[in-house]
Amino acid sequence: MKIGIIGAGNIGGALTRRLTALGHDVSVANSRGPETLADLATQTGAKAVLFTEAARGADVVVVTIPLGKVADLPEGLLDEAAEGVAVIDTGNYYPKRDGRIAAIEDGTTESRWVADRLGHPVVKVFNGIYALHLLEKGVPAGTEGRIALPVAGDDETAKAVVLALVEELGFDAVDAGGLDESWRQQPGSPSYGADATLDTLPKLLADASPERTPEFTA
Repeated sequence: MKIGIIGAGNIGGALTRRLTALGHDVSVANSRGPETLADLATQTGAKAVLFTEAARGADVVVVTIPLGKVADLPEGLLDEAAEGVAVIDTGNYYPKRDGRIAAIEDGTTESRWVADRLGHPVVKVFNGIYALHLLEKGVPAGTEGRIALPVAGDDETAKAVVLALVEELGFDAVDAGGLDESWRQQPGSPSYGADATLDTLPKLLADASPERTPEFTA
């Protein structure tokens, strides 16, 4: 598949490395310009591009930047993506970093807010796994202790694409419901950073509370 990655931090870099190794055609962009991604491009074979080019022709677009920066993305970012593009949001709301986002503080889920800013449905995944684990802990299906990742979204077609991609990366993909249920995997929830398995993840998601803990509120 043709995949555009917007953001080349820890998660974006790990996904660039993993997805190129799997044979996908990856374009990656960051806020500082493609010249700053020369090493990553050389090491992986990914194309370093401008933000405005990352989604061009892409079947999947990964938005993996600080949540507070999503509103600064250029308009029409997805206009040149492939028809039916699946958009992945890996973000988390950290008020000390992102500033106060009133809609999220008032109960809008983080990824619903992202979808509203982008004007396009998103699928939430990869937000609760350490980048190093994403890079190194993908294993074949059936391997004991295989990490399971929750995948939440409203667009069932896009979510099916993302569920398959998660499996290809070496993790058990768990359908975690619609986007308005994605608070179950946000920071402070039982599943966040837990490296849960297929046996344990459903209970952790079920045990989550929509109330944000003090460290994740503004």
